[in-house]
Amino acid sequence: MASNKKFDEGLEHIKNAEKCMKTSLLKWRPDFDIAADEYAKAATCFRNAKAFEQCKDCLMKAADCNKQNRALFHAGKNYEQAMLVCKELGDLRDVQMLAEKSCTLYQQHGSCDSGAQALDKGAKILESQYPEQALRLYQRACDVVMNEDNARQGSEYASKVARIMVKLGMYDQATDAVRREIGMHQQNESTGSIGRLAVALVLIQLARGDTVAAEKAFKEWGNCCDPPEVQTLEQLLQGFDEEDPEMAARALSSSFIKHMDVEYSRLARDLPLPKGTAPLSKASVIEKAAPSYISPNKGSAEEGAVGGAEGATGGAEGAVGGANEDDDEGGFGLC
Repeated sequence: MASNKKFDEGLEHIKNAEKCMKTSLLKWRPDFDIAADEYAKAATCFRNAKAFEQCKDCLMKAADCNKQNRALFHAGKNYEQAMLVCKELGDLRDVQMLAEKSCTLYQQHGSCDSGAQALDKGAKILESQYPEQALRLYQRACDVVMNEDNARQGSEYASKVARIMVKLGMYDQATDAVRREIGMHQQNESTGSIGRLAVALVLIQLARGDTVAAEKAFKEWGNCCDPPEVQTLEQLLQGFDEEDPEMAARALSSSFIKHMDVEYSRLARDLPLPKGTAPLSKASVIEKAAPSYISPNKGSAEEGAVGGAEGATGGAEGAVGGANEDDDEGGFGLC
């Protein structure tokens, strides 16, 4: 009963708003201010009645009336409320568009912080199901606050940008986002945050397969790391340099890496380890696998050696025979 009463009350506010939008001979311009207020009241009634589709429609009409009346802040607020109603409807198709419209109107009014907050709310709604759209909203929110030289708030949005990029596997863009975040922390002189980001940057570079860039990142920002972080990064880089998977795995299992942001801890968990170098195995020799090699000159050499031996034997026999004949002759001579 209460919901039906609120629904009927909302319809009554819509009738009043439509009356305000009419013109006549004495009324040349619609009364946008009163019409916007009536549409906003109708939206509240429909929200209480759980009629979210009618609530969203009334908020869109209220935003149009406020824009016509140059009430830019109120128009931005209407779009922001319509964006939140989309979450209640479960239809997130218009969330990015409404968040950007709301931010634009807030910026035109001069309320840049409110615009960044609207983008942040829209990105949080989209992050689980549509991370690509949430990424664009966070990037714009970061640009909006940095135009106001708000490095502290900008570093928060930059951190969300980098983490979503890591989640989506956009490692090349993630390195640039992390470096931008480091620059913002440098403005705030937040050394501890820079040290943690140095670890994240090394992990991203290793995920890209670029160990040289990982070593450069460590040399550039390692002085901002705590001693345990330095020791772990040195062990990790040494493991990749020497292609020692066990050493790299020990470094990645350190406690502070596991307690990093979820995206970075998952990146460390899924990081491909170096394969290592397998020891060279000695070639096995198979006995009698092929006949022994026989030189073609071996036969002629053996024949020459045999012939030479026979000649030497014959010469020796001849020498012995000659000596005997001499002995005989000598003997006859003596006689």
